[in-house]
Amino acid sequence: MSDSYGEWPLKRLNTEVVASGPKSAADMSREQAREAFQRILDLNPDPTTLGAFWLANRWKRNDGEELGAFVDVMLEESVVSAEPSVDPVDCGANYDGKERSALLGVASGVVAAAAGTPVVVHSGDYVPSQKETAYKHVLDELDVRTELDPEESAEMVDETGFGFYYQPNFNPVVDALWDRRDNMGVRTFVNTVETLANPANADVHLGSFYHLAFAKKIVETVRESEQSTFDRVLMFQGMEGYDDVRPGSTAVAEWNDGSDLEDFTVETADYGMDFESEDLHVDDVAADSADITIDVLSGERRDAFRDAVLLNAALRMYAREDVPSIEDGIEAAREVISDGSAEDVLADLRSF
Repeated sequence: MSDSYGEWPLKRLNTEVVASGPKSAADMSREQAREAFQRILDLNPDPTTLGAFWLANRWKRNDGEELGAFVDVMLEESVVSAEPSVDPVDCGANYDGKERSALLGVASGVVAAAAGTPVVVHSGDYVPSQKETAYKHVLDELDVRTELDPEESAEMVDETGFGFYYQPNFNPVVDALWDRRDNMGVRTFVNTVETLANPANADVHLGSFYHLAFAKKIVETVRESEQSTFDRVLMFQGMEGYDDVRPGSTAVAEWNDGSDLEDFTVETADYGMDFESEDLHVDDVAADSADITIDVLSGERRDAFRDAVLLNAALRMYAREDVPSIEDGIEAAREVISDGSAEDVLADLRSF
């Protein structure tokens, strides 16, 4: 961490830039944003000043240059990356998790891996503000090792096609902000930035959004970041903001480096998801999602959860451009469930 800073402590940024009022608040320059996040990661600011700064940025809304600068500082000063020999899809779902609907990303990622699309997921442990179920907790229920060092996570990807990276071990300085974030009671820009940590140095990022404007903001962030390795981003409207696609008329955003963001709409009923979001609700997100994962991968379950897993697996394959269409991805997902390949990947994960 830095021993010295520039001329922009958070209190001055609050007073003169980001928190000066709804009409006069301005965006920070890249240099100001970098210095701000360096101070935050050093645990340098007074807690009251930090809270005011986070809240002011939440009201103001950060632009892509600010978020790109935050990402760069995080990658430079906190993230310990470990790159597998394959190039996986990076699934950066909201770390603060889901509270009502099944978390299907493990099942979907395993199916995609069985079909030849390596997948990496990453999360923390009950991250603020929601502190709900994330990838780690479903994998724990499945008896898959989660508290891995980054190099072990990379080995998991190479051995099984699916890998989990644990935030306290690959992004420890951001993880050290847990208490301060918890005391905020609301999400901050850290909730956005941490999803782009990309510990496997993947070229493709898959994420989700409530509104299309957020997908545009993520693409702007990737463009503005000087350290990000992503050259392709696929995002869709996810359930509870997570990377499980929402049934119904759903927007998908697609971006490749050097091109403009494109968006299109899919009717999930056309791909087998002819049901409502409420049909995917569960009582115990971690335990029930683990049970659903086992049953879908074994072929025993042929209901709405299975159809949702097929579509989400297909989107992961399509994100990496391993299939030319979502339809082709769904067919590949069906095949690896039917022939037992997906169940074998889960067995490999549990024995890793």
